[in-house]
Amino acid sequence: MLVLNDVSLRVAGRLLLDGASAQIATGSRVGLVGRNGVGKTTLFRAIAGEMPLEHGTVALAPRARIGRLAQEAPDGPERLIDVVLRADEERSQLLAEAETATDPHRIAEIQTRLADIAAHSAPARAAEILAGLGFSHQNQQRPCSEFSGGWRMRVALAATLFAQPDLLLLDEPTNYLDLEGTLWLEEHLARYPRTVIVISHDRDLLDNAVDWILNFEGGKLSLYRGGYTAFERQRRERQSLDLKLAKKQDVERKRLVAFVERFRAKATKAKQAQSRMKLLAKLEPIAAVVADEVRPIEIPAPAKTLSPPIIATEDVAVGYEPGVPVLRRLSLRIDDDDRIALLGANGNGKSTLVKLLAGRLAPMTGRVTRPDKLEVGYFAQHQLDELDPADSAYDHVRRLMRMSWAGPTFH
Repeated sequence: MLVLNDVSLRVAGRLLLDGASAQIATGSRVGLVGRNGVGKTTLFRAIAGEMPLEHGTVALAPRARIGRLAQEAPDGPERLIDVVLRADEERSQLLAEAETATDPHRIAEIQTRLADIAAHSAPARAAEILAGLGFSHQNQQRPCSEFSGGWRMRVALAATLFAQPDLLLLDEPTNYLDLEGTLWLEEHLARYPRTVIVISHDRDLLDNAVDWILNFEGGKLSLYRGGYTAFERQRRERQSLDLKLAKKQDVERKRLVAFVERFRAKATKAKQAQSRMKLLAKLEPIAAVVADEVRPIEIPAPAKTLSPPIIATEDVAVGYEPGVPVLRRLSLRIDDDDRIALLGANGNGKSTLVKLLAGRLAPMTGRVTRPDKLEVGYFAQHQLDELDPADSAYDHVRRLMRMSWAGPTFH
């Protein structure tokens, strides 16, 4: 069991948790939710013992192992399958010791423990996890250094899942996954045999993979049974009830104040007035929790509707290396009223097609036509590809606004 008792947590002078408490039973699957910036990731660090608490305690079962997704993507010449297998430290240590042990009793202990932890079936389990996250058998044998940062983060996720810690802490694990990988992770977490807490903005994952929601709001933690949809319903019901009670209490407070002010000076009513004053002192205000206003995302309509098609391709081949196209014989048209979902297995060229449409890749052969005044908004699979790491958020937006003022452009 994970027990957070009267926890206060402060970062850079800002109080994130203020006397918060929660108990999470062993084997629970919990979604940790809350507005961006409230401190969800910081709470993970505190649970893992990576930062001190201002007050309170975090208690876990003795010798419980905590697993967190690595912040840095693995790299180097090791095969993917070996990177994942190495995440089980006990198995690695026992196998290494088995190579050098000479004492018969110790050898027997090692072999018994290896059997207890199903060490010999570990390669098959590691391969299954990697396959679920999109790595073919051939790719699992390739060096980690041959993959991009996003794919290597999938390897880090596979290693964390393979280790099967007693408490698994996952912070936005679907950031680097495609649809197939996300669906596989939902099923895997729903069957996870130990305790897991996951931070996610993926509503489907929070509905399908967890059975509790831990809400981080106003410096407090509140645990709700069920997935995200059930949590939202329960929270709205509680907010409605709190609002009604707060209004009722406000009416009662005004009635008591009016009585005291009217009869305090009268000797015949002085005792009753004193009694009302004591009631006022005991009347603790009910905090009516109202959901923070969330500004909707608005995608503005084009200033002028363009004549269809807005993009057309004719017998296009496109790729990254000369003479090695990823897609070929590509002919399609996109009209201004199309709403298209692009699906396909990993490596089939979905991102390549999007880069072609966005103007990030030029066709090797064939023709792409688009109106001169067409503006394309592009959100990359790996956002860092479109960002300057040295820019602040303000500088990045200012640069895009300056580009848009200069006239039609790709951004």
